[in-house]
Amino acid sequence: MKRNFAYILRNISITYQQFRYLFFVVLAITAFSCSSTRFVPDGSQLLKSNSVSSDDKAFDASQLAPYMRQNPNSRWFSMFNVPLSIYSLSGSDSTKWVNRVLRRLGEAPVVYDSMAMLNTCRDMETAMHSFGYLRAAVRSEAKTRGKKCYVSYMVFPGHRYTLDSVRYEVEDDSIRVLFDRGMLGNKGLRRGMVFSSTNLDNERKRISNILADSGYYKFNKDFIHYEADSVGKPGCVDLVLRLIKYRASNNSPEINHVKYYINDIRYHSNDGGSIPIRRKVLANNTAMKSGEPFGASRLQNTYNNFSQLQAVRFTSIRFDELPDTSLLNCNVFVCTRNPNTISFQPEGTNTAGDFGAAASLTYSNNNIFRGSELLSVQLRGACEAITGLEGYQNKNYNEYNFETKLMFPRIIAPFVSHRLAHIGSMRSELSFSYNLQNRPEFHRRVLSSTWRYYWKSPSGRHSYRFDFMDINYVHMPWISSTFKQEYLDDVSNRNSILRYNYEDLFILKTGLNFSYTNGTYAIRSNFELGGNLLNGISHIFNLKKNVDNQYTLFNIAYAQYVKGDVDYTHLVRFDSKNTLALHCGLGLAYSYGNSKVLPFEKRYFSGGANSVRGWNVRELGPGQFKGTDGRIDFINQTGDMKLDVNMELRTYLFWKFNGAIFVDAGNIWTLKDYKDQPGGQFKIDEFYKQIAVAYGLGIRLNFDYFVMRFDLGFKAVNPAYTNKSEHYPIANPRFGRDSSFHFAVGMPF
Repeated sequence: MKRNFAYILRNISITYQQFRYLFFVVLAITAFSCSSTRFVPDGSQLLKSNSVSSDDKAFDASQLAPYMRQNPNSRWFSMFNVPLSIYSLSGSDSTKWVNRVLRRLGEAPVVYDSMAMLNTCRDMETAMHSFGYLRAAVRSEAKTRGKKCYVSYMVFPGHRYTLDSVRYEVEDDSIRVLFDRGMLGNKGLRRGMVFSSTNLDNERKRISNILADSGYYKFNKDFIHYEADSVGKPGCVDLVLRLIKYRASNNSPEINHVKYYINDIRYHSNDGGSIPIRRKVLANNTAMKSGEPFGASRLQNTYNNFSQLQAVRFTSIRFDELPDTSLLNCNVFVCTRNPNTISFQPEGTNTAGDFGAAASLTYSNNNIFRGSELLSVQLRGACEAITGLEGYQNKNYNEYNFETKLMFPRIIAPFVSHRLAHIGSMRSELSFSYNLQNRPEFHRRVLSSTWRYYWKSPSGRHSYRFDFMDINYVHMPWISSTFKQEYLDDVSNRNSILRYNYEDLFILKTGLNFSYTNGTYAIRSNFELGGNLLNGISHIFNLKKNVDNQYTLFNIAYAQYVKGDVDYTHLVRFDSKNTLALHCGLGLAYSYGNSKVLPFEKRYFSGGANSVRGWNVRELGPGQFKGTDGRIDFINQTGDMKLDVNMELRTYLFWKFNGAIFVDAGNIWTLKDYKDQPGGQFKIDEFYKQIAVAYGLGIRLNFDYFVMRFDLGFKAVNPAYTNKSEHYPIANPRFGRDSSFHFAVGMPF
């Protein structure tokens, strides 16, 4: 009997569609097989749901959800109550390791608490009062069905109060002068504004920030009080803002607020020794200056500036008040890092099934010229065994790379360096690299040099990168006679895109990169121009052209193009464990003038871990083009335009594991009609028919400082097809043909 059973197992064969149905059936049985109320004590109920609504449709009751003291058990993807089911699978004996593991992975049932419901009503009413609904009330109701409880909250906002009159009373004579002269700007509270704690607190912060920036070192918002009177004015409030005098303690006399000035600025090492950074660098990064009034924002800018210095570990600043004066001595304590570090990083590689190994050795010095300049030198080597190439002698791929960078913690440029020297969030970088590649088909050398600038806004939300000059020289010293004969010289099989990218090439570009993030959404954009400066010089001096009608530099044709990209990501948080991530990316590049074809490094590709995940990298597009020669499809499956639209529902599973369900759509296209990429050109009346769609599941290991990501994507709509079953694989799935597995570090967007 045992032998027959093993025979049956070996000969079971199911289709992908049957496997998918079986998977969901097993998941459903597992999730709902155990009673969710198994560990709910007798006489108690499991909290199944919370809901909040309002009798006034104009008021959005969902904004009160954060004030709920109790929430039901979490759900995977906001739908499946798996954590509670896993917990319910455990036995009652907590000494057994299996039960302990299940309870640790799962989630204990949330037992309804009537006191938590009453406290929620109180908190919601308090929040409504702070919103300006002074007569608001909240009622709750708990409905029980067996051992399950369903709680609902009804909000009665009532009338929202507004300010009828606002009066500012300033007891301090010196500060009253600032109000009278308009130095504090327009008053933040006006008649008709909503009477809310947010508006009142914003005005306190506004006044406090201005005064703290104007030398009032000891001033804070606690010196600003409010008096409100709503008697006799339904729906309206008379408000008095009172700015009181300074009092050191409850028993101290009241005096006018003192305006303080910076006296001496002194720098100290935390270990008592000397600071290994030039004093000029320290002074340039100190936003406060001797003889100027104290400023809270200048103090914060000083902290920000020092935190940008690579040589500084941390900084603390202390002020000492000189007796019987309005002067402050500023003491800056600096703790520095070890300047020299060496790191070694091995890695494994896998390119289209060809396995290899790589290793890099990096040396860095974060204070090379005693000005917190960062020098890094990296050496990298890689070797990969290449299989499946016929007609080529060498079977291995070798790559060697040398890269050095020098980062300055300031802007270095004519006429502006001195003016911007005090802004520590600005950096300049000079880099140089040399890359040597030896493949069985060709040898390739890439020489690069870049001068660029970085800077950020004080809040850190806006960041910029300006590539003032980026130079790339690509040299092809040797090409295999087999590769050359089959793809570059054979007239019947000549590939113009391939041929262009296997010639010596010179690229000189400038570019600007911008990004903004606020935690909920992020915008990234990039714009670059290549070859325009060289083309202008060529026209001015009427330089000669080569046989291909191209201007050259040192007998090498240079590329000329324009390229722009924009990315938008928006996060919709349903609760602390479930988030919907929406992403859209668009890229466009165009070659002109001295170039007929866009350089390979500047072309777009689709598929892979960060694009349409039903395809492997560089396997999708352009348009409805379908690759026919696996050896050169990496060239043909590139384009001048890219569109990516992604939707991913992310959820917390257990421990360090997170899950994701995603849908991806997009493709690439060419702007020109290349004969080697039939069906790849973008056409306004056809492109929407060529958008590929994929769906899938993902597992993430979140270790806080980095995320390991595993995604399994499936094709849903394939624009490159020969029959209907290939066009809509979602209806006719084949696991081997329509699936793609991806491993990556970091989130896709």
